[in-house]
Amino acid sequence: MIAKVITGKSFGGCVRYLLEREKSAVLDSAGVRDYDIKAIVADLNAQRKMRPQLGNAVGHTVLSWSNEDGDKLTVEKMAEHAREYMEKMGIKNTQYVTVLHEDKKHPHLHIVYNRVDNNGKTIGNFNHWHKSGKVCREMTERYGYHLGKGKAKVNRQALRGNDKLRYAIHDSLKSVMAKATSWKQVETMLARQGIAIHYKYRSGTNEVQGISFEKDGVKFKGSAIDRRFSFAGLEKQLSENRAIGITHSATETPTLADQIREVLGQQEQRSEAYEIGVSLLGDLLDMPASIEPEPDPNWRKKKKKPEEEKSRGIRR
Repeated sequence: MIAKVITGKSFGGCVRYLLEREKSAVLDSAGVRDYDIKAIVADLNAQRKMRPQLGNAVGHTVLSWSNEDGDKLTVEKMAEHAREYMEKMGIKNTQYVTVLHEDKKHPHLHIVYNRVDNNGKTIGNFNHWHKSGKVCREMTERYGYHLGKGKAKVNRQALRGNDKLRYAIHDSLKSVMAKATSWKQVETMLARQGIAIHYKYRSGTNEVQGISFEKDGVKFKGSAIDRRFSFAGLEKQLSENRAIGITHSATETPTLADQIREVLGQQEQRSEAYEIGVSLLGDLLDMPASIEPEPDPNWRKKKKKPEEEKSRGIRR
Protein backbone atom coordinates (compact mmCIF):
# COMPACT_ATOMS: atom_id res chain seq x y z
CA MET A 1 0.00 0.00 0.00
CA ILE A 2 1.38 3.38 -1.00
CA ALA A 3 -0.02 6.91 -1.12
CA LYS A 4 0.49 9.89 -3.38
CA VAL A 5 -0.26 13.13 -1.56
CA ILE A 6 -1.46 16.14 -3.60
CA THR A 7 -2.86 19.59 -2.85
CA GLY A 8 -4.71 21.82 -5.30
CA LYS A 9 -6.93 24.81 -5.79
CA SER A 10 -9.95 23.59 -7.77
CA PHE A 11 -12.53 21.20 -6.33
CA GLY A 12 -14.44 21.33 -9.60
CA GLY A 13 -11.52 20.19 -11.75
CA CYS A 14 -10.50 17.47 -9.30
CA VAL A 15 -13.96 15.99 -8.75
CA ARG A 16 -14.84 16.04 -12.44
CA TYR A 17 -11.55 14.34 -13.29
CA LEU A 18 -12.30 11.54 -10.84
CA LEU A 19 -16.00 10.94 -11.50
CA GLU A 20 -16.39 11.59 -15.22
CA ARG A 21 -14.50 8.40 -16.04
CA GLU A 22 -16.38 5.28 -17.06
CA LYS A 23 -14.79 2.96 -14.50
CA SER A 24 -15.30 5.13 -11.42
CA ALA A 25 -17.65 4.97 -8.45
CA VAL A 26 -18.13 6.72 -5.09
CA LEU A 27 -17.18 4.35 -2.25
CA ASP A 28 -17.66 6.61 0.74
CA SER A 29 -18.29 10.24 1.66
CA ALA A 30 -19.06 12.66 4.48
CA GLY A 31 -20.58 16.13 4.44
CA VAL A 32 -21.37 16.18 0.72
CA ARG A 33 -24.25 15.11 -1.52
CA ASP A 34 -22.36 12.36 -3.31
CA TYR A 35 -25.04 11.50 -5.88
CA ASP A 36 -24.11 14.31 -8.27
CA ILE A 37 -20.84 15.92 -9.38
CA LYS A 38 -22.21 19.48 -9.27
CA ALA A 39 -23.65 18.91 -5.80
CA ILE A 40 -20.34 17.59 -4.46
CA VAL A 41 -18.42 20.56 -5.87
CA ALA A 42 -20.97 23.05 -4.54
CA ASP A 43 -20.83 21.57 -1.03
CA LEU A 44 -17.02 21.58 -0.93
CA ASN A 45 -16.80 25.15 -2.20
CA ALA A 46 -19.41 26.36 0.28
CA GLN A 47 -17.29 25.17 3.21
CA ARG A 48 -13.99 26.49 1.84
CA LYS A 49 -15.49 30.01 1.98
CA MET A 50 -14.98 29.95 5.75
CA ARG A 51 -11.26 30.44 4.99
CA PRO A 52 -11.18 32.35 1.69
CA GLN A 53 -7.48 33.19 2.13
CA LEU A 54 -6.50 29.50 1.86
CA GLY A 55 -5.58 29.00 -1.79
CA ASN A 56 -4.79 25.28 -1.83
CA ALA A 57 -7.93 24.06 -0.07
CA VAL A 58 -8.14 20.81 -2.05
CA GLY A 59 -6.67 17.75 -0.38
CA HIS A 60 -6.20 14.80 -2.72
CA THR A 61 -4.62 11.43 -1.89
CA VAL A 62 -4.25 8.38 -4.13
CA LEU A 63 -4.08 5.06 -2.25
CA SER A 64 -2.71 2.14 -4.26
CA TRP A 65 -2.05 -1.54 -3.63
CA SER A 66 0.02 -4.09 -5.47
CA ASN A 67 -1.52 -6.38 -8.10
CA GLU A 68 -0.67 -9.23 -5.75
CA ASP A 69 -3.13 -7.86 -3.19
CA GLY A 70 -6.12 -8.01 -5.53
CA ASP A 71 -7.50 -11.22 -4.04
CA LYS A 72 -7.26 -9.89 -0.48
CA LEU A 73 -9.13 -6.66 -1.15
CA THR A 74 -12.84 -5.96 -1.40
CA VAL A 75 -14.58 -2.66 -2.05
CA GLU A 76 -15.59 -2.55 1.64
CA LYS A 77 -12.03 -3.16 2.84
CA MET A 78 -10.66 -0.45 0.60
CA ALA A 79 -13.17 2.06 1.98
CA GLU A 80 -12.24 1.01 5.55
CA HIS A 81 -8.53 1.42 4.81
CA ALA A 82 -9.19 4.88 3.38
CA ARG A 83 -10.95 5.96 6.58
CA GLU A 84 -8.17 4.50 8.75
CA TYR A 85 -5.54 6.25 6.64
CA MET A 86 -7.31 9.64 7.03
CA GLU A 87 -7.63 9.11 10.79
CA LYS A 88 -3.91 8.39 11.17
CA MET A 89 -3.03 11.35 8.96
CA GLY A 90 -5.12 13.75 11.05
CA ILE A 91 -7.69 14.34 8.30
CA LYS A 92 -10.68 14.60 10.61
CA ASN A 93 -13.94 16.53 11.05
CA THR A 94 -14.12 17.57 7.42
CA GLN A 95 -15.86 16.83 4.12
CA TYR A 96 -14.51 14.09 1.90
CA VAL A 97 -15.44 11.75 -0.93
CA THR A 98 -13.68 8.47 -1.72
CA VAL A 99 -13.72 7.39 -5.37
CA LEU A 100 -12.80 3.94 -6.71
CA HIS A 101 -11.02 3.74 -10.06
CA GLU A 102 -10.77 0.52 -12.03
CA ASP A 103 -8.93 1.86 -15.07
CA LYS A 104 -5.59 0.40 -13.94
CA LYS A 105 -4.44 -3.14 -13.27
CA HIS A 106 -3.54 -2.41 -9.66
CA PRO A 107 -6.28 -1.63 -7.07
CA HIS A 108 -6.44 2.05 -6.18
CA LEU A 109 -8.77 4.78 -4.97
CA HIS A 110 -8.81 8.56 -4.61
CA ILE A 111 -9.66 10.57 -1.52
CA VAL A 112 -10.70 14.19 -2.03
CA TYR A 113 -11.14 16.17 1.16
CA ASN A 114 -11.61 19.75 2.23
CA ARG A 115 -8.61 21.27 4.00
CA VAL A 116 -11.06 23.69 5.62
CA ASP A 117 -12.67 21.56 8.31
CA ASN A 118 -16.22 21.76 9.61
CA ASN A 119 -15.21 24.42 12.16
CA GLY A 120 -13.44 26.60 9.62
CA LYS A 121 -9.94 25.57 10.70
CA THR A 122 -7.18 24.58 8.28
CA ILE A 123 -6.00 20.97 8.14
CA GLY A 124 -2.22 21.25 8.01
CA ASN A 125 -0.13 19.44 5.44
CA PHE A 126 3.38 20.04 6.79
CA ASN A 127 5.63 17.02 6.16
CA HIS A 128 2.59 15.06 4.96
CA TRP A 129 4.60 13.04 2.47
CA HIS A 130 6.96 11.65 5.12
CA LYS A 131 4.11 10.97 7.56
CA SER A 132 2.08 9.29 4.83
CA GLY A 133 4.92 6.92 4.03
CA LYS A 134 5.09 5.77 7.64
CA VAL A 135 1.32 5.25 7.84
CA CYS A 136 1.23 3.23 4.62
CA ARG A 137 4.12 1.01 5.65
CA GLU A 138 2.56 0.32 9.05
CA MET A 139 -0.81 -0.56 7.51
CA THR A 140 0.82 -2.69 4.80
CA GLU A 141 2.71 -4.76 7.37
CA ARG A 142 -0.24 -5.05 9.74
CA TYR A 143 -2.66 -6.29 7.09
CA GLY A 144 -0.13 -8.49 5.34
CA TYR A 145 -0.18 -6.70 1.99
CA HIS A 146 2.62 -6.90 -0.53
CA LEU A 147 5.62 -4.79 0.39
CA GLY A 148 7.38 -3.24 -2.58
CA LYS A 149 11.06 -3.95 -3.20
CA GLY A 150 12.08 -0.31 -3.26
CA LYS A 151 12.19 2.68 -5.55
CA ALA A 152 13.83 0.87 -8.46
CA LYS A 153 10.44 -0.32 -9.76
CA VAL A 154 8.79 3.11 -9.72
CA ASN A 155 7.88 4.31 -13.20
CA ARG A 156 9.79 7.60 -13.47
CA GLN A 157 7.99 8.59 -16.67
CA ALA A 158 4.63 8.64 -14.87
CA LEU A 159 5.81 10.95 -12.08
CA ARG A 160 4.79 14.60 -11.94
CA GLY A 161 5.51 17.64 -9.78
CA ASN A 162 7.32 17.15 -6.48
CA ASP A 163 7.36 13.36 -6.84
CA LYS A 164 9.32 13.71 -10.07
CA LEU A 165 11.82 16.06 -8.41
CA ARG A 166 12.18 13.83 -5.37
CA TYR A 167 12.95 10.77 -7.44
CA ALA A 168 15.38 12.78 -9.60
CA ILE A 169 17.29 13.72 -6.44
CA HIS A 170 17.10 10.11 -5.24
CA ASP A 171 18.60 8.75 -8.44
CA SER A 172 21.33 11.42 -8.50
CA LEU A 173 22.28 10.73 -4.88
CA LYS A 174 22.38 7.00 -5.51
CA SER A 175 24.83 7.52 -8.38
CA VAL A 176 26.98 10.08 -6.57
CA MET A 177 27.25 8.07 -3.33
CA ALA A 178 28.58 5.08 -5.27
CA LYS A 179 31.82 6.95 -6.02
CA ALA A 180 32.24 9.97 -3.74
CA THR A 181 34.62 9.90 -0.78
CA SER A 182 34.16 13.44 0.56
CA TRP A 183 31.40 15.99 1.04
CA LYS A 184 33.18 18.32 -1.37
CA GLN A 185 32.86 15.73 -4.12
CA VAL A 186 29.19 15.17 -3.27
CA GLU A 187 28.48 18.91 -3.47
CA THR A 188 30.35 19.29 -6.77
CA MET A 189 28.73 16.33 -8.51
CA LEU A 190 25.22 17.24 -7.34
CA ALA A 191 25.71 20.88 -8.39
CA ARG A 192 26.39 19.70 -11.94
CA GLN A 193 22.90 18.19 -11.90
CA GLY A 194 21.24 21.31 -10.51
CA ILE A 195 20.93 20.02 -6.94
CA ALA A 196 21.95 22.12 -3.94
CA ILE A 197 22.77 20.90 -0.43
CA HIS A 198 21.58 22.64 2.76
CA TYR A 199 23.08 21.66 6.13
CA LYS A 200 21.25 22.07 9.42
CA TYR A 201 23.53 22.92 12.35
CA ARG A 202 23.02 22.44 16.06
CA SER A 203 22.18 25.80 17.61
CA GLY A 204 25.31 27.85 18.34
CA THR A 205 27.73 25.23 16.99
CA ASN A 206 29.28 23.97 13.75
CA GLU A 207 27.94 20.47 14.35
CA VAL A 208 25.77 19.25 11.46
CA GLN A 209 22.43 17.90 12.64
CA GLY A 210 20.62 17.27 9.39
CA ILE A 211 20.68 17.73 5.65
CA SER A 212 18.26 18.64 2.87
CA PHE A 213 18.47 18.84 -0.91
CA GLU A 214 16.96 21.42 -3.26
CA LYS A 215 16.10 21.15 -6.95
CA ASP A 216 14.12 23.66 -9.03
CA GLY A 217 13.26 25.62 -5.89
CA VAL A 218 11.79 22.62 -4.03
CA LYS A 219 13.54 21.37 -0.90
CA PHE A 220 13.41 17.85 0.60
CA LYS A 221 14.92 16.47 3.78
CA GLY A 222 17.46 13.75 3.11
CA SER A 223 15.49 11.20 5.16
CA ALA A 224 12.32 12.08 3.23
CA ILE A 225 14.03 11.07 -0.02
CA ASP A 226 15.27 7.81 1.48
CA ARG A 227 16.27 6.72 4.99
CA ARG A 228 19.85 6.08 3.90
CA PHE A 229 20.14 9.68 2.68
CA SER A 230 19.97 11.23 6.13
CA PHE A 231 23.15 13.08 7.11
CA ALA A 232 24.28 10.20 9.33
CA GLY A 233 23.57 7.67 6.57
CA LEU A 234 25.49 9.64 3.96
CA GLU A 235 28.43 10.23 6.33
CA LYS A 236 28.59 6.49 6.97
CA GLN A 237 28.58 5.75 3.23
CA LEU A 238 31.43 8.20 2.60
CA SER A 239 33.48 6.57 5.36
CA GLU A 240 32.88 3.14 3.86
CA ASN A 241 33.89 4.42 0.41
CA ARG A 242 37.16 5.74 1.82
CA ALA A 243 37.77 2.50 3.69
CA ILE A 244 37.44 0.32 0.59
CA GLY A 245 39.66 2.65 -1.42
CA ILE A 246 37.21 4.13 -3.89
CA THR A 247 38.98 6.76 -5.97
CA HIS A 248 36.79 9.55 -7.23
CA SER A 249 39.05 10.57 -10.10
CA ALA A 250 39.21 7.02 -11.42
CA THR A 251 35.47 6.47 -11.34
CA GLU A 252 34.23 9.90 -12.34
CA THR A 253 33.43 9.99 -16.05
CA PRO A 254 34.25 13.39 -17.57
CA THR A 255 31.33 15.27 -19.05
CA LEU A 256 31.07 15.87 -22.80
CA ALA A 257 31.98 19.52 -22.22
CA ASP A 258 35.11 18.49 -20.30
CA GLN A 259 36.12 16.11 -23.09
CA ILE A 260 35.65 18.82 -25.74
CA ARG A 261 37.70 21.30 -23.71
CA GLU A 262 40.48 18.74 -23.32
CA VAL A 263 40.61 18.02 -27.06
CA LEU A 264 40.60 21.73 -27.95
CA GLY A 265 43.37 22.33 -25.43
CA GLN A 266 45.52 19.60 -26.95
CA GLN A 267 44.93 21.00 -30.44
CA GLU A 268 45.85 24.49 -29.27
CA GLN A 269 49.08 23.22 -27.72
CA ARG A 270 50.01 21.39 -30.91
CA SER A 271 49.23 24.50 -32.96
CA GLU A 272 51.40 26.69 -30.74
CA ALA A 273 54.29 24.20 -30.92
CA TYR A 274 54.01 24.10 -34.72
CA GLU A 275 54.00 27.90 -35.00
CA ILE A 276 57.05 28.19 -32.73
CA GLY A 277 58.92 25.60 -34.81
CA VAL A 278 58.09 27.36 -38.07
CA SER A 279 59.19 30.69 -36.63
CA LEU A 280 62.53 29.33 -35.45
CA LEU A 281 63.18 27.71 -38.82
CA GLY A 282 62.40 30.98 -40.56
CA ASP A 283 64.83 32.84 -38.33
CA LEU A 284 67.60 30.38 -39.14
CA LEU A 285 66.97 30.62 -42.89
CA ASP A 286 66.92 34.41 -42.80
CA MET A 287 70.14 34.69 -40.82
CA PRO A 288 72.76 36.74 -42.88
CA ALA A 289 75.95 34.98 -43.99
CA SER A 290 78.13 37.78 -42.58
CA ILE A 291 77.62 36.55 -39.09
CA GLU A 292 79.48 33.34 -39.93
CA PRO A 293 83.21 33.53 -38.93
CA GLU A 294 85.50 34.32 -41.94
CA PRO A 295 88.38 31.90 -42.62
CA ASP A 296 91.91 33.14 -41.66
CA PRO A 297 94.01 33.63 -44.87
CA ASN A 298 97.24 32.77 -43.03
CA TRP A 299 96.05 29.51 -41.59
CA ARG A 300 98.30 27.47 -43.87
CA LYS A 301 101.43 29.41 -42.81
CA LYS A 302 100.56 29.00 -39.17
CA LYS A 303 100.23 25.29 -39.75
CA LYS A 304 103.55 24.88 -41.60
CA LYS A 305 105.75 26.88 -39.24
CA PRO A 306 105.85 24.22 -36.53
CA GLU A 307 106.73 21.61 -39.20
CA GLU A 308 109.65 23.66 -40.51
CA GLU A 309 111.02 24.19 -37.02
CA LYS A 310 110.75 20.48 -36.40
CA SER A 311 112.58 19.67 -39.61
CA ARG A 312 115.44 22.02 -38.76
CA GLY A 313 115.75 20.47 -35.42
CA ILE A 314 116.16 16.98 -36.91
CA ARG A 315 118.89 18.08 -39.32
CA ARG A 316 120.95 19.45 -36.50
